[in-house]
Amino acid sequence: MLRIALLVVAVAIIIFLVPRLLAGSRVAIPVPGSAAPSFMLPSQEGTVSLQDYRGRWIVLYFYPKDQTPGCAREAHNFQLDQSKYAERHAVILGVSVDSVDSHKKFCAHEGLNFKLLADSDGKVSKAYGSLTNLVVVKFASRHTFLIDPSGKVARAYTSVDPARHSEEVLAALDQLQKR
Repeated sequence: MLRIALLVVAVAIIIFLVPRLLAGSRVAIPVPGSAAPSFMLPSQEGTVSLQDYRGRWIVLYFYPKDQTPGCAREAHNFQLDQSKYAERHAVILGVSVDSVDSHKKFCAHEGLNFKLLADSDGKVSKAYGSLTNLVVVKFASRHTFLIDPSGKVARAYTSVDPARHSEEVLAALDQLQKR
């Protein structure tokens, strides 16, 4: 009977306390119409900043980990659609807390030719409300921000299906560019 009571207490703590602790460490996600948080991060090809792409659309996507199935699928779909993004004057930038070396290996292994940014300290992921901190491990949440040519957030995606996300972003770009 005591074991059951302890189990119930443990489950209650997990259900009610842990999400509140994690929520307290989150920063609000930038909302459409707000200025995109500025950044300067190393990539597999050199340092990249938000300002480098002023005047172009930016697909800034955050992903948890190089060399994982969901992240590889999402990256492949963005890679396959590169010409469609170029037609829309958009650039794709991936961000994770992995290192530049990890990004180089991921790009070589997966045949990616767009830039992956190394947010090793998690500051940029946090500024975009996209850092998950589980105390012993930190990773970027799977979020995407579509940033307009003036540097404002046009769309924010916090529920991303890696298999269909590139299509979703392309459709949003079409809709936004018609305005």
